[in-house]
Amino acid sequence: MNDNDTRTSTVPIKVWSDYVCPFCMLAEGPLHEATRDLDVEIEWMPFELRPHPTPTLRPEDEYLPAVWARSVYPMARRMGVDITLPTVSPQPYTRLAFEGYQYAAEHGRAAEYTPRMLRAFFQENRDIGRVDVLTDIARELGLDGDEFAQALIDGTYTAAHQEALRSAAAYRVSVAPTLVIGERHRIEGVPSPAQIRKAVLDIQAEQAVARGAACGIDGC
Repeated sequence: MNDNDTRTSTVPIKVWSDYVCPFCMLAEGPLHEATRDLDVEIEWMPFELRPHPTPTLRPEDEYLPAVWARSVYPMARRMGVDITLPTVSPQPYTRLAFEGYQYAAEHGRAAEYTPRMLRAFFQENRDIGRVDVLTDIARELGLDGDEFAQALIDGTYTAAHQEALRSAAAYRVSVAPTLVIGERHRIEGVPSPAQIRKAVLDIQAEQAVARGAACGIDGC
């Protein structure tokens, strides 16, 4: 049997999220638990739930406390995640934070940036709509703070962010989080580790079968 029969390729996982979505933070744990020993490439994708000029939500109004009491806090307790409804009011727009993500991705910090931004908002109650706050977080990640801040002020990554948003539209993303695994499996909402793992393993099995259905120059 040719060795190619059992080889698989890295499975891409796209995760559309917004930094003000608590369920996106809750999805991070199952994602990493399910894939810690699998060959995957996780790419965080932007999805602005309330882009400017749509008004953002206010924690002192009835809606957010009710949703958190009914859904977020019970799920967080079951999952053992420390998360609190931020008091920042109104909630920040996330365009600048996402433009910062484009900078971070260009400088090799994409994987760390999104989880750090979620923790900053939901665990540290920081206003991630402010350039100075975003810059402090960028410095924590080892990025050049002055260059990062200037890029946000100048709109250096505005076009890249808008292109990423067009990708969300192309995939018809309408909720956060949305996961697309290997371009084949789609999960909307907080997934279980079993759901993610099954999707990845199914794709890897399909890859192995496809590779085994041909003969190479070294035999079959």
